[in-house]
Amino acid sequence: MKQLELMIERVILASRWLLVVFYLGLTLALLLYGISFARKLWEFLAKVWTIEETDAILKILSLIDASLVASLVVMVIISGYENFVSRFDEAEGKEGELSWLGKIDAGSLKIKVASTIVAISSIHLLQVFLNANQYTSDKIMWLTIVHMAFVFSALLLAYIDRIMAQTKKGKDGD
Repeated sequence: MKQLELMIERVILASRWLLVVFYLGLTLALLLYGISFARKLWEFLAKVWTIEETDAILKILSLIDASLVASLVVMVIISGYENFVSRFDEAEGKEGELSWLGKIDAGSLKIKVASTIVAISSIHLLQVFLNANQYTSDKIMWLTIVHMAFVFSALLLAYIDRIMAQTKKGKDGD
Protein backbone atom coordinates (compact mmCIF):
# COMPACT_ATOMS: atom_id res chain seq x y z
CA MET A 1 0.00 0.00 0.00
CA LYS A 2 2.86 2.37 0.82
CA GLN A 3 4.37 1.69 -2.65
CA LEU A 4 1.11 2.75 -4.31
CA GLU A 5 1.04 5.92 -2.23
CA LEU A 6 4.64 6.75 -3.19
CA MET A 7 3.89 6.14 -6.87
CA ILE A 8 0.82 8.41 -6.75
CA GLU A 9 2.86 11.12 -5.03
CA ARG A 10 5.59 10.88 -7.69
CA VAL A 11 3.02 11.15 -10.50
CA ILE A 12 1.35 14.15 -8.87
CA LEU A 13 4.69 15.85 -8.28
CA ALA A 14 5.81 15.14 -11.87
CA SER A 15 2.56 16.62 -13.19
CA ARG A 16 3.95 20.08 -12.53
CA TRP A 17 6.01 19.64 -15.70
CA LEU A 18 2.78 19.84 -17.70
CA LEU A 19 2.81 23.56 -16.88
CA VAL A 20 5.84 23.94 -19.16
CA VAL A 21 3.48 23.61 -22.15
CA PHE A 22 1.61 26.70 -20.93
CA TYR A 23 4.79 28.69 -20.33
CA LEU A 24 6.16 27.79 -23.76
CA GLY A 25 2.80 28.75 -25.27
CA LEU A 26 2.97 32.10 -23.49
CA THR A 27 6.51 32.55 -24.81
CA LEU A 28 5.26 31.97 -28.37
CA ALA A 29 2.38 34.39 -27.75
CA LEU A 30 4.92 36.94 -26.48
CA LEU A 31 6.93 36.55 -29.68
CA LEU A 32 3.80 37.12 -31.78
CA TYR A 33 2.88 40.12 -29.65
CA GLY A 34 6.40 41.45 -30.21
CA ILE A 35 5.77 41.30 -33.95
CA SER A 36 2.52 43.19 -33.41
CA PHE A 37 4.42 45.78 -31.35
CA ALA A 38 7.02 46.18 -34.10
CA ARG A 39 4.21 46.77 -36.62
CA LYS A 40 2.64 49.45 -34.38
CA LEU A 41 6.02 51.10 -33.90
CA TRP A 42 6.72 51.04 -37.64
CA GLU A 43 3.32 52.62 -38.39
CA PHE A 44 4.01 55.31 -35.79
CA LEU A 45 7.45 56.03 -37.23
CA ALA A 46 5.98 56.29 -40.73
CA LYS A 47 3.45 58.92 -39.60
CA VAL A 48 5.42 60.74 -36.89
CA TRP A 49 5.93 63.90 -38.99
CA THR A 50 2.33 64.20 -40.12
CA ILE A 51 0.12 63.30 -37.16
CA GLU A 52 -1.39 65.63 -34.58
CA GLU A 53 -0.01 65.77 -31.03
CA THR A 54 -3.05 64.00 -29.56
CA ASP A 55 -2.69 61.16 -32.06
CA ALA A 56 1.02 60.92 -31.24
CA ILE A 57 0.18 60.66 -27.55
CA LEU A 58 -2.38 57.95 -28.31
CA LYS A 59 0.21 55.99 -30.33
CA ILE A 60 2.78 56.31 -27.54
CA LEU A 61 0.20 55.19 -24.96
CA SER A 62 -0.57 52.22 -27.18
CA LEU A 63 3.14 51.29 -27.21
CA ILE A 64 3.37 51.70 -23.42
CA ASP A 65 0.28 49.54 -23.07
CA ALA A 66 1.89 46.85 -25.21
CA SER A 67 5.09 46.93 -23.15
CA LEU A 68 3.11 46.53 -19.93
CA VAL A 69 1.25 43.53 -21.36
CA ALA A 70 4.55 42.00 -22.51
CA SER A 71 6.11 42.58 -19.09
CA LEU A 72 3.11 40.95 -17.47
CA VAL A 73 3.49 37.87 -19.67
CA VAL A 74 7.21 37.61 -18.87
CA MET A 75 6.49 38.01 -15.16
CA VAL A 76 3.92 35.20 -15.28
CA ILE A 77 6.18 32.90 -17.31
CA ILE A 78 9.28 33.33 -15.16
CA SER A 79 7.71 33.41 -11.73
CA GLY A 80 5.25 30.64 -12.61
CA TYR A 81 8.05 28.39 -13.79
CA GLU A 82 10.18 29.26 -10.74
CA ASN A 83 7.34 28.74 -8.25
CA PHE A 84 5.60 25.70 -9.70
CA VAL A 85 8.02 23.79 -11.94
CA SER A 86 11.73 24.21 -11.24
CA ARG A 87 14.40 26.72 -10.27
CA PHE A 88 16.45 28.26 -13.05
CA ASP A 89 19.94 26.73 -13.06
CA GLU A 90 21.33 29.75 -14.93
CA ALA A 91 20.60 32.05 -12.00
CA GLU A 92 22.71 30.04 -9.57
CA GLY A 93 26.32 31.00 -9.16
CA LYS A 94 26.26 34.15 -11.29
CA GLU A 95 26.62 37.07 -8.96
CA GLY A 96 24.36 40.00 -9.80
CA GLU A 97 22.69 38.29 -12.74
CA LEU A 98 19.03 37.44 -12.38
CA SER A 99 19.21 38.00 -8.62
CA TRP A 100 15.48 38.71 -8.57
CA LEU A 101 14.60 35.16 -9.65
CA GLY A 102 12.82 33.15 -7.01
CA LYS A 103 11.82 36.23 -5.05
CA ILE A 104 8.35 36.57 -6.56
CA ASP A 105 6.02 34.17 -4.79
CA ALA A 106 2.44 33.46 -5.84
CA GLY A 107 1.05 36.23 -3.58
CA SER A 108 3.49 38.83 -4.89
CA LEU A 109 2.77 37.73 -8.44
CA LYS A 110 -0.97 38.30 -7.92
CA ILE A 111 -0.32 41.82 -6.68
CA LYS A 112 2.06 42.57 -9.56
CA VAL A 113 -0.45 41.21 -12.07
CA ALA A 114 -3.27 43.26 -10.51
CA SER A 115 -1.09 46.38 -10.49
CA THR A 116 -0.18 45.85 -14.13
CA ILE A 117 -3.83 45.36 -15.05
CA VAL A 118 -4.66 48.64 -13.28
CA ALA A 119 -1.87 50.38 -15.22
CA ILE A 120 -3.10 48.92 -18.52
CA SER A 121 -6.67 49.89 -17.69
CA SER A 122 -5.51 53.41 -16.77
CA ILE A 123 -3.79 53.80 -20.12
CA HIS A 124 -6.85 52.52 -21.95
CA LEU A 125 -9.10 54.88 -20.01
CA LEU A 126 -6.78 57.80 -20.77
CA GLN A 127 -6.98 56.88 -24.45
CA VAL A 128 -10.76 56.90 -24.20
CA PHE A 129 -10.75 60.31 -22.49
CA LEU A 130 -8.47 61.72 -25.20
CA ASN A 131 -10.99 60.48 -27.78
CA ALA A 132 -14.08 61.21 -25.65
CA ASN A 133 -16.00 62.57 -28.65
CA GLN A 134 -15.99 59.03 -30.14
CA TYR A 135 -17.68 57.46 -27.10
CA THR A 136 -21.07 57.81 -25.48
CA SER A 137 -21.32 59.02 -21.91
CA ASP A 138 -22.65 55.60 -20.87
CA LYS A 139 -19.65 53.83 -22.41
CA ILE A 140 -17.22 56.18 -20.63
CA MET A 141 -19.08 55.70 -17.37
CA TRP A 142 -18.94 51.88 -17.63
CA LEU A 143 -15.27 51.91 -18.61
CA THR A 144 -14.56 54.08 -15.56
CA ILE A 145 -16.57 51.74 -13.32
CA VAL A 146 -14.68 48.71 -14.64
CA HIS A 147 -11.38 50.51 -14.11
CA MET A 148 -12.36 51.35 -10.52
CA ALA A 149 -13.23 47.68 -9.98
CA PHE A 150 -9.68 46.80 -11.08
CA VAL A 151 -8.26 49.43 -8.72
CA PHE A 152 -10.39 48.16 -5.83
CA SER A 153 -9.38 44.54 -6.56
CA ALA A 154 -5.68 45.45 -6.62
CA LEU A 155 -5.99 47.33 -3.33
CA LEU A 156 -7.89 44.44 -1.77
CA LEU A 157 -5.25 41.94 -2.92
CA ALA A 158 -2.50 44.15 -1.49
CA TYR A 159 -4.38 44.45 1.80
CA ILE A 160 -4.91 40.67 2.02
CA ASP A 161 -1.22 40.09 1.23
CA ARG A 162 -0.24 42.51 3.99
CA ILE A 163 -2.49 40.69 6.48
CA MET A 164 -1.02 37.35 5.41
CA ALA A 165 2.53 38.69 5.83
CA GLN A 166 1.71 39.98 9.32
CA THR A 167 0.07 36.67 10.23
CA LYS A 168 3.10 34.75 9.00
CA LYS A 169 5.44 37.12 10.82
CA GLY A 170 3.40 36.64 14.01
CA LYS A 171 3.60 32.83 13.72
CA ASP A 172 7.33 32.90 12.98
CA GLY A 173 7.93 35.17 15.99
CA ASP A 174 6.11 32.85 18.39
